[in-house]
Amino acid sequence: YAAGKNAWGISDRSGRRYRLRDMKVEWTGAKVGPDEFETKQPQLNPPQAFPDPQALMNPRPETGLEEQRALQWGWNPVGFAYIPGISPPDNLVAQGSVGTVTVVTT
Repeated sequence: YAAGKNAWGISDRSGRRYRLRDMKVEWTGAKVGPDEFETKQPQLNPPQAFPDPQALMNPRPETGLEEQRALQWGWNPVGFAYIPGISPPDNLVAQGSVGTVTVVTT
């Protein structure tokens, strides 16, 4: 091939004339001038997929979960749904009282 130090090229995008040595090739394969060059956007790359974790052979699940699951917390809404084999029936009891408060300022 010839050196082409004085060669000109036509932009695939605009049709303008540029020095061939100054032109750049985009990720789409289009040859464009340096002022028209656009890099590939990262959103166009597919996300990297990782394999699922491998299961353990002969696992030893935690024991004594009944005591942990017997503890219930009351949030809004109070209690939670009963899931057979996982959670105990809802045994939360709401308590409240009404009184008066006297504030004295001097």
